[in-house]
Amino acid sequence: MPPPPQKRRWESMAKGLVLGALFTSFLLLLYSYAVPPLHVGVASTTPEADAPCSPAPGEPEAVTWANGSARGCQPRRDIVFLKTHKTASSTLLNILFRFGQKHRLKFAFPNGRNDFDYPAFFARSLVRDYRPGACFNIIGNHMRFHYDEVRGLVPPNATFITVLRDPARLFESSFHYFGSVVPLTWKLSSRDKLAEFLQDPDRYYDPSGYNAHYLRNLLFFDLGYDSGLDPGSPRVQQHILEVDRRFHLVLLQEYFDESLVLLKDLLCWELEDVLYFKLNARRDSPVPRLSGDLYRRATAWNMLDALLYRHFNASFWRKVEAFGRERMAREVAALRRANERMRRICIDGGRAVDAAAIQESAMQPWQPLGIKSILGYNLKKSIGQRHAQLCRRMLTPEIQYLMDLGANMWITKLWKLIRDFLQW
Repeated sequence: MPPPPQKRRWESMAKGLVLGALFTSFLLLLYSYAVPPLHVGVASTTPEADAPCSPAPGEPEAVTWANGSARGCQPRRDIVFLKTHKTASSTLLNILFRFGQKHRLKFAFPNGRNDFDYPAFFARSLVRDYRPGACFNIIGNHMRFHYDEVRGLVPPNATFITVLRDPARLFESSFHYFGSVVPLTWKLSSRDKLAEFLQDPDRYYDPSGYNAHYLRNLLFFDLGYDSGLDPGSPRVQQHILEVDRRFHLVLLQEYFDESLVLLKDLLCWELEDVLYFKLNARRDSPVPRLSGDLYRRATAWNMLDALLYRHFNASFWRKVEAFGRERMAREVAALRRANERMRRICIDGGRAVDAAAIQESAMQPWQPLGIKSILGYNLKKSIGQRHAQLCRRMLTPEIQYLMDLGANMWITKLWKLIRDFLQW
């Protein structure tokens, strides 16, 4: 005699609960491996700290600051790029990927994912196939910066660069992009969660909360410093001056073209090397951008980043003055003309489109959890042989480009399969 319908229903529900619990446990285990716990203190260094990078015999020495007006400078090929969050850093990384691929340079890649176990501090042991004494040309994936560990991976005269952004604008972008994975934001109930948060941030913010680093002084955090310091602490200025000493160029997202002209001059590169399309850009939010009082509140909430940005905004324009204002205007105009020409050659429709309108999976950018807000591109169907390769490389999103370069991305790919299956 078959069991009654009610019993079958309870058995089915019980099986569903057990399977759901097992699947959830698997996801938590995977995520705990993919996203390591946050350590606020100084990172432990790689045991082989006494075995720094040893360039191969006969490898050309890196040159000092290249002056574009001087003849005979040699292109720099050893570059450390601290990839900060929400600062157009994916666009800059694409430039480095193309240059490294063109010249067959050696990249230091993460192992299994697209970052170096962020938000944990960087360690040399996180680099795929690292061996004591291993030497790399380019390192640029997301990390929490640890200077001594990075320093040991590249030749002594490697160029260090990073990019900053107006802290209020960065906070706005980070809040919208990472909000769904920051539990602190889940209790916000209004349509404009950002405005609600900024009205009384101390009410919602807990520095020990999961992924809380995305919500305050993210630049300071990415640079490896304590993002919860009192802005009046002397350590803040000490850290800013330390960044100034260690980095040869700090680019500004708001003046990206001018930054690339300075970068091209510093590295002694060609114009083609710094051509770009805007990658990983977010679709305009239905919520109005920060303005007036909210902008001031966001700046005050991210005061460490504001002090950092103020310092490097001033030093940036001193570099522009030294470069020459008229010369800068000419080179920016040349860069924009070249970018516009490539836009007409490469991009179907001439503009970025929503994820749903992207026809080729290889052109689909990584999306934030729960919403497809990142724009991408469609490659034109008919592109001449001269430009076909460059167009594809310029438009390829970061994850796919990493795989094209041979990076091991098994965790990222598995996470994408799970997200696609669950439609997250």
